[in-house]
Amino acid sequence: MANILERIVERKHFSFIDGDGVSWQEAIKLSLLPLVADGSVSPDFHAQIVSCIEKYGPYVVFEHNVAMPHTQENATGAYKTGVGFMVSKQLIDFGVDEDGEEKKANLFFSLSSANPSEHIDNIEQLSAIFMNEPLLDALAAAKTPEDILAAVKQFPCEEE
Repeated sequence: MANILERIVERKHFSFIDGDGVSWQEAIKLSLLPLVADGSVSPDFHAQIVSCIEKYGPYVVFEHNVAMPHTQENATGAYKTGVGFMVSKQLIDFGVDEDGEEKKANLFFSLSSANPSEHIDNIEQLSAIFMNEPLLDALAAAKTPEDILAAVKQFPCEEE
């Protein structure tokens, strides 16, 4: 089975941006464009994610400048389960969380869920990626889909 990053490349669910002057709201919309392009999500799907972050704070931003934009279950406009991947050259500022910690990201893994078991499988694979710092560093430097695939080969995640 292809790993999640290989599937992202295969499905063309990736993008690369400079990120200069881009708000976190725009970054979320941009990160979902490859999923919009193939009909995985509706063109306004990002608005639900933005609204959740505005309500609950930057819960989508993790260690190592990784963001995983997603929304609650039963979101409207998610037609297929998928992951969009975006690299921004610049860090995108999400503000501070409830502990006063600054939240910034340049790696975006944007989720849509239409199938719960596929979605859980995606999250499990992403969790392994998020713990693989050399892979995250290589992904942050990626500028092409070939760079993504090279990073996967160079820094494979441990198989369970």
